[in-house]
Amino acid sequence: MSSELKRIIEQISRDRGFDKELLIEAIEEAVQSAARKKLGSRIDIEAYYDEGLGLVEIIQFFTVVEEVTDEQTEISLEDALRLEHDDSDTSDVQLGAVIGVPMEDVRSTDLGRIAAQSARQVIINKMRDAERGVIFDMFKDRKGEVVSGIVQRFDRGNMVVNLGRTDALLPRDQQIPKRSFKQGDRIKAYLLDVREGSRDYQLLLSRTCDDFLAKLFEMEVPEIKEGIVNVIAVSREPGFRAKIAVSSSEGDVDPVGACVGMKGSRVQNVVQELQGERIDIVTWSPDPAKYVYNALAPAHVNMVRVDEDTKTLLVVVPNDQLSLAIGRQGQNVRLASRLMGWRIDVKSEQRYANLQDAGYQSLLAVEGIEEALADQLFAKGIVSAAALADKTVEELAVLRAVNEEFAEQLIASAREIKADYPDLAGECEQSKAEIADNDSASEGEKVKETEPPGEAAAETAKEPLPEIGGAEISGAEEPASGEEGK
Repeated sequence: MSSELKRIIEQISRDRGFDKELLIEAIEEAVQSAARKKLGSRIDIEAYYDEGLGLVEIIQFFTVVEEVTDEQTEISLEDALRLEHDDSDTSDVQLGAVIGVPMEDVRSTDLGRIAAQSARQVIINKMRDAERGVIFDMFKDRKGEVVSGIVQRFDRGNMVVNLGRTDALLPRDQQIPKRSFKQGDRIKAYLLDVREGSRDYQLLLSRTCDDFLAKLFEMEVPEIKEGIVNVIAVSREPGFRAKIAVSSSEGDVDPVGACVGMKGSRVQNVVQELQGERIDIVTWSPDPAKYVYNALAPAHVNMVRVDEDTKTLLVVVPNDQLSLAIGRQGQNVRLASRLMGWRIDVKSEQRYANLQDAGYQSLLAVEGIEEALADQLFAKGIVSAAALADKTVEELAVLRAVNEEFAEQLIASAREIKADYPDLAGECEQSKAEIADNDSASEGEKVKETEPPGEAAAETAKEPLPEIGGAEISGAEEPASGEEGK
């Protein structure tokens, strides 16, 4: 039995990577706990492992007294002096001393069924704690890496992934929509967190975070790993579309071309891993005006107005490029905005030209009129608040989204404006927004207009993208806006 226990300790320590001292400590604690359950809590005992013998011995401690009144805790001086045992040191025995006596009649292998189960549970708990420590030490420096494993099982939408030594958790909200795995599939994921001492899964994975995309490119593009090409920013709508901004530390290296690879081989490997997620690779620029030209690609941009105080970009695009610039459900402008960290307001050439017209501005001053309705009125020949004031309810009610009650409100508000500014002949005061822009521009460089710098540097890798749904863009929730796709 002694050699068996010794062999088990050596094997577990070697195979599982446990500290042997911690394992011995767990066994000693387990045997001691089991002995207390069998012998009672009043006695003072301690278990220790004799590595030479490969045995766990139980020592009972007694206080040396002149006359024994409690046989479980006391021993007479005479008996203490008579003890003859290899492990007993009686040279300093005196009254009041505490001596340990091996319990020869109680062995670690004879503690009873309940006590043995208790010992087993203590050992299991200690081994689990030790295992958690080993796992934490093994993975703590790998946080932020891409790991590969096998899909083990599913638990209420969460995925359990076996990484070899341990299991990791890929929560449902960190999984890419549309991408389905089955048990036994190999999967790559980003090691999002390593939790020390957690009773649950210690390793948390993600396939939806921006860093996962950046790491996949690092694995495919040697120039990124070598530090020649740098990933500056990433924005994703996982499973649908993503944008990644890159720069180069060497003038003769094209960062976009390096990421795309020969015939698109590098970027296609990333696209396939993300199950067809469309990826726009754009050149980063410290100039927000140039940066937004690239970020909104493949749409062409005519002009950009930069407001550095509010970090807002007014982008003007050709009329036929508006939908492309905004993207499906506002996706393109939303991703570009997140990529840059700026609010982006996209206008068509026609809308921007209208905004410069005093009559159009007077329409916007009418309570209840926004740009979309102002465009309708302009198209119908109602080009100012004064012109609106002369219309009838019946003439306005034929417009989309205008009923009779709303038409009455619009006409009443337009007549108030016409009465307040009779000399303008339909050219109302500038809107508050335009006044603010002019004031800002007059102060210096806070607002500036920029012409196109040339062809936008960007590449797009994609597979057929299915129709998607989604919430409408809200200016309060997303730092991006546009005329359509809202």
